[in-house]
Amino acid sequence: MSILPDWRIRQLALEGMITPFEDRLIRTSHNAQVISYGLSSFGYDLRCADEWKVFTNVHSALVDPKNFDDKSFVDIVSDEIIIPPNSFVLARSLEYIKIPDNVMVVAVGKSTYARCGIVANVTPLEPGWEGHVTLEFSNTTPLPAKMYANEGCVQLLFFEGERPEVTYGDRKGKYQGQTGVTLPRL
Repeated sequence: MSILPDWRIRQLALEGMITPFEDRLIRTSHNAQVISYGLSSFGYDLRCADEWKVFTNVHSALVDPKNFDDKSFVDIVSDEIIIPPNSFVLARSLEYIKIPDNVMVVAVGKSTYARCGIVANVTPLEPGWEGHVTLEFSNTTPLPAKMYANEGCVQLLFFEGERPEVTYGDRKGKYQGQTGVTLPRL
């Protein structure tokens, strides 16, 4: 298995792997600096959409992945979000992703956010998976932290190898084709 360079990512994106696709790293938008997104040397920086689910303890709900109570979150649509201290937020990628059957992708946090105490959960995107990526961000600081929609939030690293015997699409995985911010499923 080998990591994919920019030219191969561009080639796969033109075949529909990333929509919409920016074929270069964008650092300004409307004459303002933004947290970079788009194609980089060996990856692609995804953007957050403006849909957020902010974790809250208003209802004292138990966080249980087998019996998840959606009252644990407050839904917010906004170009920016404040993550409470020692809390987290779910978001989704602006881009829709279709992973080829011979490619594995790992989403990792961007250093700009990490340097502010905002940590992105490392997320695998398996061969054959498609959908909007549900992203998890933790504010590890004792202070409120801000994130921005329509700007870079995680970097995707692409690894190409042989097609596995069974892909995520073949087994009809529970998150296949997800749109919007998707909560845990069994």
